[in-house]
Amino acid sequence: MSSVTQAFTTLLGAAAVMDWQSAEPALTAQISQATTSASSEVHCILYPTTPEQLSEAVACAFQNRWRMLICGSGSKLHWGGLTEGVQVVISTARLNRLIEFASGDLTVTAEAGLRLADLQTKLAEAGQFLPVDPAYPLQATLGGIVATADTGAWRQRYGGLRDLVIGLTLVRSDGKLAKAGGRVVKNVAGYDLMKLFTGSYGTLGVLSQLSFRIYPLPAAAATLWITGQEITHITAAILASGLTPTAIEILAAPTVKQLNLGEQMGLLIRFQTIEVSIQQQMAQVTQIAQQLGLSVTLVAEANLWQALRSLMDSPPPETPVTCKIGVEPAQAVAVLSQFQQAGAGGVIHASSGLGQIYLPVISSETLLKLRQITVAAGGFLSVLAAPIALKQHIEVWGDAGDALGLMQRLKAQFDPENLLSPHRFIGKI
Repeated sequence: MSSVTQAFTTLLGAAAVMDWQSAEPALTAQISQATTSASSEVHCILYPTTPEQLSEAVACAFQNRWRMLICGSGSKLHWGGLTEGVQVVISTARLNRLIEFASGDLTVTAEAGLRLADLQTKLAEAGQFLPVDPAYPLQATLGGIVATADTGAWRQRYGGLRDLVIGLTLVRSDGKLAKAGGRVVKNVAGYDLMKLFTGSYGTLGVLSQLSFRIYPLPAAAATLWITGQEITHITAAILASGLTPTAIEILAAPTVKQLNLGEQMGLLIRFQTIEVSIQQQMAQVTQIAQQLGLSVTLVAEANLWQALRSLMDSPPPETPVTCKIGVEPAQAVAVLSQFQQAGAGGVIHASSGLGQIYLPVISSETLLKLRQITVAAGGFLSVLAAPIALKQHIEVWGDAGDALGLMQRLKAQFDPENLLSPHRFIGKI
């Protein structure tokens, strides 16, 4: 047993500490994909069960200047930049209590390690849900979802994570507990830590507890599949109308084929509300589509959206590179068409221009050319998952521009010793 492992075992107890050799292979494989092989020196994985234990663990690492890699279940550790010199991994997976479910106020508070699937089961008993559709939904924890800002298709109707998180408790890099926001949906003046920590990839602090706004489960659902040459125009028409779809997704041709929806790029539009409203809205969409010469098909809901989610989480083996992209919504179809020529599959949320694509093994030069396409369309390309060798040859996150200086100052304020998930975020933050 190393001195690092011994220190944490004395502090937290043997049940909360797993040495590297005894850890679950699935998790160690994920950790290995998040670190540079030459500098990875992970001694142990910590599983605190209370906020106090989490605070003590971070404080101990801070006092000894041990670098920490923060995770929940570890399902998205392979996303983002490669960490360096990590001695200890801290998992919040055992911080998994439901703290308060105020169904009348449409809010819920839970610990960061609670799995989304378990939370949704509890909320469904009261006819409510948290409208996020993240990667690896059965494994993903609330803290991991917020840390990676992983919203999914429901962004169209309910907004992103920054719109859903109304309060949080975190452990600072020195081990001190801090709180922001609350359990009531309201606007307050001050520093918005909820938005700051959403998408921070564990580089500013360790999320311990989260409060969300939630919504009633929709009574019914239906999905339309639209194909043709005027997808951009119908997307703009729908977004400018009074229609209220919960998802509008542009699918690249390879993804369409894998879902058995046809051969060409198309548009998935989902409505989730009362049956009468769904029928009226679908009729309006069909009318607009026919005027534009587009084909409209009502597709079976059963497993369609789950199949799309599974495909994005586990693309075909020949396409191991996964990227998050963002473009001006009006440019989404054109950009996705260019990516198809490089063998890419994927999806773009039509209203936000945010999306996820998967690619075959490509050179760093080809990837940079694809990044230039998104930049020219007013957006970005960030590499989520890729072979370590590829990540080592590029800036995973792209160019932060004028924002990098501000991000570096925030990192220096929240984690001056650079101990929390070092180098995972943009600019080696």
